[in-house]
Amino acid sequence: MIENNELTMNMDSRLSFEEFRKEVLNDYRLACESREVSLLARKEVLTGKAKFGIFGDGKEVAQVAMAKYFLPGDFRSGYYRDQTFAFASGIATIEQFFSQLYADPDPANEPFSAGRQMNAHFATPNVTADGNWRDLTQTKNTAADMAPTAAQMPRALGLAFASKLFREVEVLKEFSHLSQNGNEICFATIGDASTSEGHFWETMNAAGVLQVPLAVFVWDDGYGISVPRKYQTTKGSISTVMEGFRKQEDTNGFDIYNVKGWDYAGMCEVFENGLRKVRETHIPALFHVEEITQPQGHSTSGSHERYKSKDRLAWEKDYDCNHKMREWILENALSDEGTLQEIEARAKALAHESRKNAWEKYITPIKQQVQTMVAHGKALLDEGVADATLVSHNIQELQANREPLRRDILKAATNILFRHKAVQSAGLQALQQYYDQQLAQEKDTYNSYLYATGPNSVHNVPVVAATYAAETPTVNGYEVLNKYFDQLFAENSKVFAFGEDVGKIGDVNQGFAGLQQKHGKQRIFDTGIRELTIMGQAIGMALRGLKPIAEIQYVDYMLYGLQPLSDDVASLQYRTKGMQACPLIVRTRGHRLEGIWHSGSPMGMIIHSLRGMHVCVPRNMVQAAGMYNTLLQANEPALVIESLNGYRLKEHLPENLTSFTVPLGVPEVVRAGTDITLVSYGSTLRIVEEAAHTLEELGISCEVIDVQTLLPFDINHSIVESLKKTNRILFVDEDVPGGGTAYMYQQVMELQGGYRFLDVAPRTLSAQAHRPAYGSDGDYFSKPNTEDVVKVVMAMMEE
Repeated sequence: MIENNELTMNMDSRLSFEEFRKEVLNDYRLACESREVSLLARKEVLTGKAKFGIFGDGKEVAQVAMAKYFLPGDFRSGYYRDQTFAFASGIATIEQFFSQLYADPDPANEPFSAGRQMNAHFATPNVTADGNWRDLTQTKNTAADMAPTAAQMPRALGLAFASKLFREVEVLKEFSHLSQNGNEICFATIGDASTSEGHFWETMNAAGVLQVPLAVFVWDDGYGISVPRKYQTTKGSISTVMEGFRKQEDTNGFDIYNVKGWDYAGMCEVFENGLRKVRETHIPALFHVEEITQPQGHSTSGSHERYKSKDRLAWEKDYDCNHKMREWILENALSDEGTLQEIEARAKALAHESRKNAWEKYITPIKQQVQTMVAHGKALLDEGVADATLVSHNIQELQANREPLRRDILKAATNILFRHKAVQSAGLQALQQYYDQQLAQEKDTYNSYLYATGPNSVHNVPVVAATYAAETPTVNGYEVLNKYFDQLFAENSKVFAFGEDVGKIGDVNQGFAGLQQKHGKQRIFDTGIRELTIMGQAIGMALRGLKPIAEIQYVDYMLYGLQPLSDDVASLQYRTKGMQACPLIVRTRGHRLEGIWHSGSPMGMIIHSLRGMHVCVPRNMVQAAGMYNTLLQANEPALVIESLNGYRLKEHLPENLTSFTVPLGVPEVVRAGTDITLVSYGSTLRIVEEAAHTLEELGISCEVIDVQTLLPFDINHSIVESLKKTNRILFVDEDVPGGGTAYMYQQVMELQGGYRFLDVAPRTLSAQAHRPAYGSDGDYFSKPNTEDVVKVVMAMMEE
C-alpha cells in the first residue's frame, strides 16, 4: 500500500490540494451511492417488486478507481457485479439500474435491454437504425453483458485485438470514427472463481500470444458462491498460478499487478500506471484485486452467513472497502466527520429517490392498462349479457393487485373471453379488440428484434443476379472462392480472415491460397488451435465495426466455439433490442468426407442453438460467394457451411464475382417436376439430384428444391407451392434422425400448412443415429445415398 503522505505529494504535483480533495470526495460519494443502491435493491427483491438481484457491494472503491482511467473509445467486457463501474463511468444512472431491476420494457427508462436482461447487464449502442456505425471514439462503450460465468472473456480478446489492427493496419486509418489509432483498451472484469473456467485460460493465453491491450480485473472475494478459493484455484491465488504468463524481457505475456480492494490510494496509483502502459504498448495486464468483501453475499437467493465463519464475517466488516476509504479520508484530513455524514445521507436519499422514480415510471403505464381493462369489465356488466359473477371476480381480482403485471391484465381478459365464445355483444367485441391490440403490443415488446431490421438486415440487401461471359471459364469450386476472396480483400478494407491454417497455406481446402502473401499477414492470418477464442476474436472485431470472416476448420469442431455464438452473438440483437450489431461471418465446411469427426452435419444442434444468426448451407461455391456478398452488405451475423466434397467440382465463374448476391431464406428449384417434391441442401442435394435422374428413368417426375439457408427458412413459403402441385414431399439431409429434417418438416407442414395438400404421409430421410463410420463404405451405410432416396420415393409413389 502506498504511503498516505506520498500519495498526497504525488497528487499535489498534478492538482491543487483542493482539487485533489474534491476528486477523492467525489469518488467516495460514488462508492456510497452504489452501496445504498445494493442495499435498497436487495429489499426490492425480498419484497417481491423485483424477481432476482445480484449486486456489486464490496467492489465499490476498486471500481471507482478503475473507472477513472476508462476513456472515451475504450470498451468494457464485464460481468454482473460492475454496477459501480457503470455509475462512475456514466454508462448507467441509478434510476436506470432500478428500471432494469423491475424489468421495465420501455427503452427510454431501461436503455440497455428494454427489460429483457436482469439487473447490472449493461450495453451501449454501436449502430444506428439506418445501418451506420456510430462514432465509437467519443463514447465509453460496453459490450452487452451476459450471465454465463467467464463468457465475457472470449469477446474481450477480440475487442482488444481490434485496437491492435486499428493501430497496425494501414488501410484502417480512414475509419477514424471507429478508433483513435488503436489507443483503446478493453477492460475485462471477472470474479475470481470464474477464472477456473476454460474460457479464462484460453483467452489469457491468446492475449499473451497476440499482445493486445486487454486489461483483466479479477475481483477476489475468496469464494465462488459458497465454495472457498482453495477449491477453485491452484495455490489459492490466480496471480500466483499465472506467474508463468508474466512478460519478461524479449518474451510475450502479461504484466501482473496485485492490489487490495480496500486500498483506494494504492489502487489509483497502480491502475493509472498499469493502464497507461497497456494503452501505450499494447501489452496486456492482469490486475488481481484481492481482499474484496461481499457484504450481502452472492445474491438474493441465499445468505452468506451459511458458509462464512464468524471470523471471516468480522474481517469483512473491518475491511469493507467503503469503511476503509472513509478511515483513510479522515486520517489524511481530506474531510471531517460532518461532511462525510452529509455525503452518506445524500447518497441514501438519491438511491431512494431514484428507486421511487424508476418504480413510478414502470408501474404507471401498467396501472393505466388496468383501468382500461376495468372499464371494459364495467361495460360488460352494464350490458348485462356476460356472466356477471365471472366478470366481477376477474375485475375485482385485478383491482386488488397492488403490483400488477401485464400478464395479469391479459389473463383477466382471456378468462372472460374464453368463457363467452358463444355470446355475441358489442362489449365482448370491444374487449376482444382490446385484448388483440395489447397482445400484439406485448409481442413487439418481448418477442421482437431476434434479427436486425431496416438497413441493417440481410433482407434489405438488393438482389443482384450472377452474370456470365459468353465464354465462361469453368474452374474448381475452391478456385471460385480463391478468386472471390482475392477481389473481396482488394475492395473491402474492413474484411479480415483468420483461423487454423488460413494464413500461410491458405486454408486446408485452398480458398485463401496465396492471398496472405498478396494482402498481408495482418488481414489473412493463422491462429492457434483454439476455436472458442477464434470466435471471441471475431465477436470483438465485429462489435467494433470490422467485418471478420472467422474459420472453424470443420463443422464438427463448432462445439468448441458454439457457446459464445449461442449465448452472445445469437442473442445480441434480441437482448439489446436492436441496439448492438455483431456482423461476423463464421466460415466452416462439413457434410460428407471420411471419419467420425470430419464428416459432420449437426444441423439440428446448430439451428436450434443459433436462433438470431443466419445459417447458410450453399450447394456450391458460387452460391457461397453470393451469400458472403449479401452478408457483407448487412450488419448481421452468420454461419456459412461449405460442402467439403464440393471444392473440386467444376463451376462456371461469374463476371460480377463480388457484387452478385444470393437472397437468404429463398429456396431455389433446381429441377422441376410434377410427382413429388424433394427438399434438401448442401452435399446431400447432389445425392437427391442423382436420385431424381434415376427416378425420371423409372417414370417418376421429381421437383428438387435447394433450401439454400436453414436460418432463415423459406420466407416466402415457396416449398408449399411445390407441394400443392405434387402432393408428396420428402425431406432429406445428413443430420441425425429428428435433426435438420424434422426442422424442415415442421416449417413446411405446420408453419406453411403443407399438411392440407398431402396425398400420402410426408417423409424424412436422414443419416443414421450414430456418427458416420470411416471409409467410403462407412459413408455409404451411415448417410443417405442415392439408392435410399430412390427406394423411399418409390414406396411413397406406391401408396
